[in-house]
Amino acid sequence: MSELPRIPLADWIDELVDWLVSQFGGLFEGISNGLEQMVEGMVTGFGAVPAILLTLIIGGIAWFVSSRNIAIFSIIGFLIIDYLGYWDAMLQTLALVLTSVIISVVVGIPVGILASQKDSVRRIVTPLLDFMQTMPAFVYLLPAIFFFNIGVVPGVVASVIFSMPPTIRLTILGIRQVPNDLIEATEAFGSTTSQRLMKVQLPLAMPTIMAGINQSIMLALSMVVIASMVGAPGLGEEVYRAVTQLKIGVGFEAGIAIVILAIALDRMTQNIGKQNEGSKVS
Repeated sequence: MSELPRIPLADWIDELVDWLVSQFGGLFEGISNGLEQMVEGMVTGFGAVPAILLTLIIGGIAWFVSSRNIAIFSIIGFLIIDYLGYWDAMLQTLALVLTSVIISVVVGIPVGILASQKDSVRRIVTPLLDFMQTMPAFVYLLPAIFFFNIGVVPGVVASVIFSMPPTIRLTILGIRQVPNDLIEATEAFGSTTSQRLMKVQLPLAMPTIMAGINQSIMLALSMVVIASMVGAPGLGEEVYRAVTQLKIGVGFEAGIAIVILAIALDRMTQNIGKQNEGSKVS
């Protein structure tokens, strides 16, 4: 039995990447510069504030959006990060995560809104989201390195691809779960599609959307170590260096810093969603 001919998929992908770089190299360079400036701007802005003052600000935000216990945890946790000597690395990680999440939200929520309103768009978006979530994260790094070189930008791009699907999925879910009787009532009063979306569907879907943003933050944080493999600075770089040099203590310290940052961000965004849900019920 003769063997089936091999499909040269790898060669086609390599040719496509080469063509994209040759045709849109200037665009990729502009995107790279913009993302790098965004991350560096955040790091510079955070770094301009004394560590103790920024810690108190974060604690105040946690108290306002969450609870006193989370505020106390955040203050103690960030002080521990500072005393361990990972404050600057934490700021770099925070900037990378915030940049990735901002892009995920700015792109993901409009896509989710559009997909919730049009079945044809949802049928196209759903398999793309499946692809983004099931493809190993390391695979994202290869074209990202080719397009944007080594540094923080490939890490941001890979984090965006990895963390965006929950925002899109839960935006779709939240809007489509709005009770039909409410939608029919708004239509009976003559509201337009945009009025129905902005005044009824989005406010009621906000707790679910916030849950998606919360998941995106956690997924972006889970990418920091992988992003460090392509030159992204921060706590992930410290963990990766500890792994390559077999420094268990250093890796544990940096890991603790990542956990503290993750818990603080997770609890704050979770409680924002609960507050929105409480106001919706009331």
